[in-house]
Amino acid sequence: MTGVPASAAGGSSGARRAAAGAAAAASAASAASGKVPGAAVARSAEGGTAGAGPGASSGVSHGGPAGAVPGAGETVPGEDVGADAQGDGKTPRGGKIAAAAVNQASVWNIANLLTMLRLVLVPAFVVLMLAEGGYDPAWRSLAWAAFAIAMITDLFDGHLARTYNLVTDFGKIADPIADKAIMGAALICLSALGDLPWWVTGVILGRELGVTLLRFLVIRYGVIPASRGGKLKTLTQGVAVGMYVLALTGWLATLRWWVMAAAVVLTVVTGLDYVKQAIVLRRQGIAERKAALEEKEA
Repeated sequence: MTGVPASAAGGSSGARRAAAGAAAAASAASAASGKVPGAAVARSAEGGTAGAGPGASSGVSHGGPAGAVPGAGETVPGEDVGADAQGDGKTPRGGKIAAAAVNQASVWNIANLLTMLRLVLVPAFVVLMLAEGGYDPAWRSLAWAAFAIAMITDLFDGHLARTYNLVTDFGKIADPIADKAIMGAALICLSALGDLPWWVTGVILGRELGVTLLRFLVIRYGVIPASRGGKLKTLTQGVAVGMYVLALTGWLATLRWWVMAAAVVLTVVTGLDYVKQAIVLRRQGIAERKAALEEKEA
């Protein structure tokens, strides 16, 4: 019985000697033939420890560690390549290119499409507003519809972008441009037609351009958040300009004058508030930078 394990001998000394003799005979025979009968490579769960197959004894006759088999414990080529590639934390080849393609495609989201629609509505509004000399009630009604759609989409595109994580660099740039373009086009057309004094158009557009420039000047120190007064100003301006676009008469014409007056007041007040916030933000930014430099030098 070649290859009886020593543990199967039952514990008696005679059985152990018989098993050792059998193992020695098997080793001698395998040495003569150049083969190792029953040697097997067994990979353990912790990393592939070589084990002795059937017929391997305590290894006394070999003069080495028990169960040692030449070549045992060597990693099988290609077996762990997949695991190493996944576990090294590196981005697969072409991953950055694919991510860039996804980001580029995200420009065509619903929020940006609404912004693009407002940009397209600007020239359409001007054409409708000035059609037939600019005084035809039917064309003015169509111009009001284009203006209303533009103002309504302005309420939704920013909300959708923030809620569904659709904020893009294109949206950050195009959204304020579309807002000021549709409002500026309406004010200039109304003043050109004589429906609105030029000084009102100058105050509103001057404030919008001034605040935009102010934001860029202090952006290195932080961002001026939109206030509730600014949102109320935008709403009041939209309602007032919309009422002026329509060919209203009677008490509605008087009402729109008061609404426009409120819009002008809010425009000036919120503009001064933005100037104040910009000054405070700049002072805080300068103080923080100075403190950081002093701490670094110390």
